Amino acid sequence: MMRIRILVVDDHTLFREGLIALLSRTRDLEVIGSASNGVDAIMQATALLPDVILMDIQMPEMNGIEATQQILQIRPETGIIVLTMMENEDAVFAALCAGARGYILKGADKAEVLKTIRAVASGEALFGPIIARRLVNLFQSHNITSPVAMPASPFPDLSEREREILELIAQGYANQEIAARLHITGKTVSNHISRIFNKLQVVNRAQAIVRARQAGLGEDRTK
Repeated sequence: MMRIRILVVDDHTLFREGLIALLSRTRDLEVIGSASNGVDAIMQATALLPDVILMDIQMPEMNGIEATQQILQIRPETGIIVLTMMENEDAVFAALCAGARGYILKGADKAEVLKTIRAVASGEALFGPIIARRLVNLFQSHNITSPVAMPASPFPDLSEREREILELIAQGYANQEIAARLHITGKTVSNHISRIFNKLQVVNRAQAIVRARQAGLGEDRTK
């Protein structure tokens, strides 16, 4: 079994070591290194070539946002997930602009952390329901997309299946979860998502979530 190679970056020793212990007990994950600041994170990422990096934001010497930018300039294929206490819109916006493909709050449970790691390792971007709501706020506050008048049936260009998948994306479901719920293959889900992005004229999952939420799709999955 190919394991996902992970680099953990956090300046709080107890949290970092606890996270490493948690991930090390998961069969499909392998923690290959750790760092306590952004400068060391860049060195480790270059030397160890991780598949996924869990990156804190507030750290000494260099913060996680700047480290993310520099790492992705060197290795754009690296999947970086921001793992932080900061849930304000500015922090989320900065992480997205830097190229992060996931954003998890440190209070998240094990299942959410593992789901996000696996999704990002497979090339997806994944933001849970809480961060999805923040995304709506930050896109509106930064005027990245301008709300437009929606027709009675939102996104008429989408097929019924595409609209169904868009709703699940807006609820925070990963591709494999969508496939399981709809009883289709992961490849079929990926193909649908590509067509959804083209029809909505968005470039990533975050922008698709914003469009869906503005149209009233994607009620919280916990309700």
